Amino acid sequence: MKTPSFFAAVPPIVVIDPLAQTLGASEDGIVEYRYIDAVKLAGHSCPTVACAWLMTRRALEQLYPGEVARRGELRVELRANLDEGVTGVIASVAGLITGAAGDGGFKGLAGRFARRDLLRFGAPLAGEIRFTRIDSGASVTLSHDMRAVPQPPDLRQRMQHAFGDDASDDARKAFAATWQDWVKSILIGHADDPALITASA
Repeated sequence: MKTPSFFAAVPPIVVIDPLAQTLGASEDGIVEYRYIDAVKLAGHSCPTVACAWLMTRRALEQLYPGEVARRGELRVELRANLDEGVTGVIASVAGLITGAAGDGGFKGLAGRFARRDLLRFGAPLAGEIRFTRIDSGASVTLSHDMRAVPQPPDLRQRMQHAFGDDASDDARKAFAATWQDWVKSILIGHADDPALITASA
């Protein structure tokens, strides 16, 4: 799988998963997620996937300062319903990294490690998504605002050329390159931009 080179420059998110350790999938329980993992899950790389990645990373940094976040021990709630807009994409990325799952999630083993019902929708939030530590109850609510990273001025025109019935390979490649340049700007140039990702306790 050949991907844009900037994917490798996005810092990974490292968690410890007690279930993975217990079942021997990871000897020390450490699991490292890279942006490419989110891309594979979603099937594409876009501003929504990028911002879901950044919001999740920011949440874990704030909830586990100076320590490794614990996968499977977080509840994730979204303000919107699952079928609204890009909510499902954001939830999928957050769920990948935190282990939080809905009705179809893991039910647990010997009364431990349950992930089912840790991913919820339609929550009464002031922001877009809330992450809560189950052990302490500490939480952080986040939102993203794409006005902080406006799309490239020629993106719409390139999209029109790329999606036409008679679009050339060059037109498709030009659109794809411009699109990923936008994503790169989000993940590399604006990763810590407070105008892009806002967080509150």
